[in-house]
Amino acid sequence: MFKQIQNRLLISYLIVLASILGTFALAVRLVYAHSLKQQLTDELTTLGQGAATSAEFNHGQLEVGKDIPVKDLIARGQALQWFDLQEQLIAQQGKAISTLPFSSREALQVQLSKPRIQSVTLPIVSGDDHRKLGYVRASQSLEELDENLRKLDWGLGSGIVMALILSGIGGVWLTRQAMYPIEESFQRLKQFTADASHELRSPLMAIKSNVSVALKYSDGMRPTDVEKFEAIASATHQMTDLTEDLLLLARTDQAANPNFQPVNLTAILEQLVERYQPQAHAKQIILHAHLAQSSWVLGDVAQLTRLFTNLIINALHYTLAEGRVEIKLSRTGQTLLVDVNDTGIGIASENLARVFDRFWRADQSRAHWEGGSGLGLAIARSIAQSHGATISVSSQVGAGSCFTVQLTAMTGMVKFVKPPSANTGDDQAHLT
Repeated sequence: MFKQIQNRLLISYLIVLASILGTFALAVRLVYAHSLKQQLTDELTTLGQGAATSAEFNHGQLEVGKDIPVKDLIARGQALQWFDLQEQLIAQQGKAISTLPFSSREALQVQLSKPRIQSVTLPIVSGDDHRKLGYVRASQSLEELDENLRKLDWGLGSGIVMALILSGIGGVWLTRQAMYPIEESFQRLKQFTADASHELRSPLMAIKSNVSVALKYSDGMRPTDVEKFEAIASATHQMTDLTEDLLLLARTDQAANPNFQPVNLTAILEQLVERYQPQAHAKQIILHAHLAQSSWVLGDVAQLTRLFTNLIINALHYTLAEGRVEIKLSRTGQTLLVDVNDTGIGIASENLARVFDRFWRADQSRAHWEGGSGLGLAIARSIAQSHGATISVSSQVGAGSCFTVQLTAMTGMVKFVKPPSANTGDDQAHLT
C-alpha cells in the first residue's frame, strides 16, 4: 500500500516539475525566437534602406546603384530585388531570392516552402520632392535562424530530461524519507490493533459465557433483567465479531509469505452456496450458482473461504425479499472470474470508490441496515490483494450490485492426495 502511495507521490511530483520546466522552456523559446526574428527584420530594413538610397531615377526609369556588395549578400544569405511602380521586377542581386508574388501592401513576407525566406519591402522615395519611384525587397534565408532554434530546442529538451532524471532519483529518496515515519506509525497502529483484538478475546468470551449461563437459568429473574442480559449478549456478540475481524485484517496485512497450496475454488463456492441456502430461503431470496468445473488456484483455503463468504453474506444482507443472488465462476485462459451478483438496494456511483474502506457505510445505501462490523468488504479486499487478485464492484441504486474477483488459475494437472473435507473445503492436492 505504501509503495503505491510512494509511487503516486513521485509520479505526481515529476508531472508537476515537468509542467513547470516545460512552461519555462516554452517561454524561453518564444522570447528567443521573437528576439531573433526582430533582429533579422531590423537587419533587412537597414539593408533595404541602403539599397533604396543607392537607386536612381534617370530618363523616367529606375536604375539600380552600382555599389551594392553582391559577394557580401551571397555570403550572408541575403538578396535584393527592385520593382517599379507597376510592381514589375527590374533587377535582383544575391542568392536568397524570394519566389513569393510581390505586393507593395505587405511590408513583411515569409516564404514557408523550402528554402524558408523572410522579406521586407520598402518604398524608394526621391530625395528632392519625396516622390515614390518604386520598391525594394530585401530578403534573407531563415536556415541559420532555424538552426539556432533547433539547437535551442535540443538544449532545452536535454536539460528538461536531465532535470527530470536527477529529480526522479532525488524524489525516490525524498519520498522514502517522507513515507518512513508514516509507515512506521501505521505498522505500530496495526500491531496495536492486533494486540488489542487478541487481548479482548478472553474477557469477551468470559462475558459471553456468563451471560449465556444467566439466560439459561433465568427462572428467578425479572423480565426486565432478562432483557438487559439479552442486550448484553447481543453487544458481546457484536464485539466478538469486531475483534475477530480486526485480528484477521491485522494478520492478513502482516503475512509477508503466506503458505499457499492448491485450492479447488469450485468446491469452495459449491459448499458456500449450500451453506447459505437456508438463510436465503428464510429471506425468500433465490441463491443460484453457475460454476466452471475444476477451477484451481494457489492460495489459502481459509482466507479464500472467508473472502467469498463475506461477499455472499453482503449480497444476502442487502437484497430484499423475492430478490436474487447469483454466483458465477468462469474461466478465460488463465484468468478466473468470480461474480457475486445481487438485485439488492445498490450503491450510488459517487460511493463506489469507498465501498472497500474499513468501517465505511454509505448514507443512502447502507446506513439504515443493521448488523455487521463494516469490515467485511475491507477483509475481502485485503485477502484478494494478498493472493495477487483484484476485486471490483459495479452497482446501480435500486437495481443491485456485482462484486467481481479476478484470480489467476493454476497450470498443470491437479491430482488429489486425500478426499476433500466437507466442512472446510480444504482440498489437499498437488501439481503433476
